[in-house]
Amino acid sequence: MPKPTSPADTDHLVHGLAGSDIAPDWPPLVVPELRSLLHRFPQAGALQRVVWHSPRPLSAACLVDTDAGTLFVKRHHRQVRSAAALAEEHRYIAHLRRHELPLAAVLCDGEGHSAIAIGDWVYEVHRRAAGIDLYRELVSWQPLPDPSHARCAGRMLARLHDAGADYAAPQRSTHILVARSELIAAADPVAALAAQLPQRPGLADYLHGRPWQREFADLLLPWHERLQPTLAQQPRLWTHGDWHASNLCWSGRGDDADITAVLDFGLAAANCALFDLATAIERNAIAWLALDTGAAAIHLPIARALIEGYREIRPLARDELQLLADLLPLVHVDFALSEVEYFHAITHAPAHADVAWGTFLRGHAAWFATAPGQALLHGIRALA
Repeated sequence: MPKPTSPADTDHLVHGLAGSDIAPDWPPLVVPELRSLLHRFPQAGALQRVVWHSPRPLSAACLVDTDAGTLFVKRHHRQVRSAAALAEEHRYIAHLRRHELPLAAVLCDGEGHSAIAIGDWVYEVHRRAAGIDLYRELVSWQPLPDPSHARCAGRMLARLHDAGADYAAPQRSTHILVARSELIAAADPVAALAAQLPQRPGLADYLHGRPWQREFADLLLPWHERLQPTLAQQPRLWTHGDWHASNLCWSGRGDDADITAVLDFGLAAANCALFDLATAIERNAIAWLALDTGAAAIHLPIARALIEGYREIRPLARDELQLLADLLPLVHVDFALSEVEYFHAITHAPAHADVAWGTFLRGHAAWFATAPGQALLHGIRALA
């Protein structure tokens, strides 16, 4: 796996699993590389300088100034995204833009390609998103601090679902670092996962020799039987998959700010609308890095504001609110397994793979059986 090689590279840190900043798995984008890439894009302009490196850890990304404006450049390892898999995201973005969602344009090179494969890497280039990237330094597991912004985020998520209602693309061609729901929607998730493993050798290798069937069944047991029949009947809809405050730009910092841009469709996949809303609550309304604070770890006003904003655009019936609460303990399952696969087979970080399996996959589900977790689920059901 390529690593940073120069002293300047090692100055760049990214968000770690425990909330602290750590050295990146992927080398930061550098000027010669960027200049060579942007030369392929007629509309990009000549590179002037790099103005910001993203602290997100699963890829390398930066903002650059060119003589034609500011661009966002993102680089993936080919084991994480092929050009074809990245193009799936770009087609979804293009569909939403045609429906007037505020998304930055994805640029195409001189041959009409938006996903550019060069050696071990796959690149994408976007126009800079409009507005203030207000929460760009917020760690992914930190709650959104402002209920008024949460309500606005709920409204925008509902608008996105309306805009995507007629998007009929097939399911993502990859399981790596995308948010899918096939396992929790399956009548027998253990059997469904076993059926996937021949096509997911990295995950199969991690699970080999572990009592994974029992551990997986144990985490599902308190929740799945109630959830699955209703979830399996939900209308299919492509979802954003990572509706966190750090993936939204804003018109200002005040309570009356509007969302000016939606960012990062890397986890997007075919699921259902309530899967996306449950993910939004999981990402924005629970202080996962501070569970030792007990009831203080739940941010029920944020969860309620997300739901209330969403309902302003897309009304939710009583049974849908019940399903939303039922989804929360398991909404992370498919993505957590993809993180296990990523850390074990791609970055070769066994300690991180163990955290993804034990703390993320199993621990997050178990937390919902605690008093704070139950309080959050009760608070959502009470909105019905």
